[in-house]
Amino acid sequence: MATASQSLEPKHVDFLLAQKMFFVASAPLAANGHVNVSPKGLDSLRVLSPTRVAYLDLVGSGIETVAHVRENGRIVLMACAFEGPPNILRIYGTGEVLLPEQAGWNDAAALFPEYRSARSIVTINIARVTNSCGFGVPLYEFGSERPQLGAWADRKTPEELERYKADKNRVSVDGLPGLPPSSDA
Repeated sequence: MATASQSLEPKHVDFLLAQKMFFVASAPLAANGHVNVSPKGLDSLRVLSPTRVAYLDLVGSGIETVAHVRENGRIVLMACAFEGPPNILRIYGTGEVLLPEQAGWNDAAALFPEYRSARSIVTINIARVTNSCGFGVPLYEFGSERPQLGAWADRKTPEELERYKADKNRVSVDGLPGLPPSSDA
């Protein structure tokens, strides 16, 4: 039976932090804009309080979630049980994007392991939490984290990482601003 609340309960936190993967969904305001769903992994999710969560956003080939959150704030985080009892947890809220050059970055980044590919921290102010059965979600066994992102970033100089972000993360597919230009790019 599905349940809804306005904040995370201890059972939600336990479930959320036990998952090896979660998804974030966002959309631009434009009706013809692209809805985006991004899988997230590694040790990148933190529960800050019953009404706030944050995840460390790592470099990728796109910047859709950051661009959407910067435009309109809307975001949904979803975690599914791929092992153990079936469950789906959704967190609806408004997001904020914190960039490395902004005040507060060092304190927020200290909550996470250090990843050279970190490009932002997305904080979600929770408006609604839903919990549903997940009976249709298949069972999978976790093997391991993929090493490719870390290895890719380790092969890049700081200047090369900044150039990559400038090339791939400046604007979304709909032309919304993503990451601002860096003085290092």
